[in-house]
Amino acid sequence: MASKVGLKVFVNGIRPFSSSSVNNAIQNVTIVGGGLMGSGIAQVAAQKGNNVTILEVSQDQLKNAQNIIGNSLGRVAKKLYKDDTDAAQKFVQETASRIKGTTEVKEAVENSDLVVEAVIENMELKHKIFKALDEAAPAKTLFASNTSSLSITEIASVVNRKDKFGGLHFFNPVPVMKLLEIIRTEDTSDSTYEALLAWGKAIGKTCVKCKDTPGFIVNRLLVPYIAEAVRMLERGDASKEDIDIAMKLGAGYPMGPLELSDYTGLDTGVFIMEGWHKKFPENPLFKPVELQKKLVAEGKLGRKTGQGFYNYNKANKL
Repeated sequence: MASKVGLKVFVNGIRPFSSSSVNNAIQNVTIVGGGLMGSGIAQVAAQKGNNVTILEVSQDQLKNAQNIIGNSLGRVAKKLYKDDTDAAQKFVQETASRIKGTTEVKEAVENSDLVVEAVIENMELKHKIFKALDEAAPAKTLFASNTSSLSITEIASVVNRKDKFGGLHFFNPVPVMKLLEIIRTEDTSDSTYEALLAWGKAIGKTCVKCKDTPGFIVNRLLVPYIAEAVRMLERGDASKEDIDIAMKLGAGYPMGPLELSDYTGLDTGVFIMEGWHKKFPENPLFKPVELQKKLVAEGKLGRKTGQGFYNYNKANKL
């Protein structure tokens, strides 16, 4: 039995829905996973007029998605409509009315034009999900994964519609971040690729295109960059504070590499590097950094645990 999912996050510069903003080829969208990423994708799609179904494993998870999206929509409405409470309420209600939730795979995809998977970075789990989706979804349905580090080709290897499979890599928080990386494999058809690109633009994202290469564009550059900063710290070339200040003031970055690692999670960086190193052991850029692994083993994962390269509970210290 499906349950209504209303809509958390915070948004910047999002316009209200208008019929001209919808890509006619993709109107019914299924999001697999209602966490921060999945809920954000669902919210943005619904705001632009798509009918959205969130597929989750339990009613509790659907309720969590509802809370995430609802909190975010409230902030968006307040920013868009300021003191016009009636318009703000109408915006929230209309957007929420375009979102529903279910725990049943068949129900989630029966009318779907596009399925976007946004679960944890686990290949076995993604394969299990896409096998079930491939059996249940109509032949017309396009598939996409929001993975940030795994191979789209490998994820798609378990489905029969490889020509209808691509990557849609959103950035967190989805309603705020303007970028969308669109990834095609050697099997992705031109029509699928163009449909994904058109949909990305229709929901208000700036789209960049990339082959199915490790980390795509952003993470392929960002993860080794952070790793080299950690190696500099490990060698004693400079202090963490000076490394971060140098990149902020010298390169114009809003956040230094070690600050950024704390923000995204040291465990995330280690996970990505170890996965790439296992697959491409000859590439020195993908060699995991011992200091990073040591901190993760000690439970110092960054902001989410209160300590990483910096201590967020007391005085800053490694």
